[in-house]
Amino acid sequence: MQIKDKVFIVTGGASGLGGVTSAWLADRGARVVIADLNRPSQGLSDSVKFITTDVSDSVSAQAAVDLACDQFGSLHGLINCAGIAPAEKVLGKEGPHRLESFSRAIAINLIGSFNMLRLAAQAISGRAQTEAEETAGVIINTASVAAYDGQIGQAAYSASKGGIVGMTLPIARELARSRIRVMTIAPGIMATPMLLSFPQEVQDSLNRSVPFPARMGRPEEFAQLVGHIIENDYLNGEVIRLDGAIRMAPR
Repeated sequence: MQIKDKVFIVTGGASGLGGVTSAWLADRGARVVIADLNRPSQGLSDSVKFITTDVSDSVSAQAAVDLACDQFGSLHGLINCAGIAPAEKVLGKEGPHRLESFSRAIAINLIGSFNMLRLAAQAISGRAQTEAEETAGVIINTASVAAYDGQIGQAAYSASKGGIVGMTLPIARELARSRIRVMTIAPGIMATPMLLSFPQEVQDSLNRSVPFPARMGRPEEFAQLVGHIIENDYLNGEVIRLDGAIRMAPR
């Protein structure tokens, strides 16, 4: 599937990995709907629209899908980047892990991704039989290496990202009949604004933990992988680790 003139929703698209991905797609001729709780700091071009979106809410998520279809006439893809990264021990100094914080991680990261996916798939499938390209649409979720080797304090985060990994193949198998591909990216340590705000010695330690290249991943590298997945029609039902071969230590 070509990127140019296609319509994509990017959740969490106002900043971080989603923000870079939104800009990367728009620069290559795509039309993009940024679905985020926060408005992008940069101005929007005619090919980029923004809508305040709570991905875990069905009405809010449907509004984002409707905006894409109403403003751009169609929908070809969804890139799920919205998420939170809580850190809390099961048995901490202040007592057991708060159930509400665990539930919130699942609601935003896992249920939110599925919520957007189900609604985007419905919109894409409506025109799946009318276009000639081999792929009618593509859905790309964002998991994490924490789905495989989560650290102490990441029980909620790892559970939410593990769920995304687990649902990739069965949904890809189901949506094959509509010519919709489903892929997941599992990033490692990425140079997002949050990590770049850490003290330099912490950043240096993180860099040394990556086998090669010994640095944090660049958000542009995430966007490039998104682009390759979109354009490579034979990528389907798989999770790709984007991590420099890192395997996280227990803590």
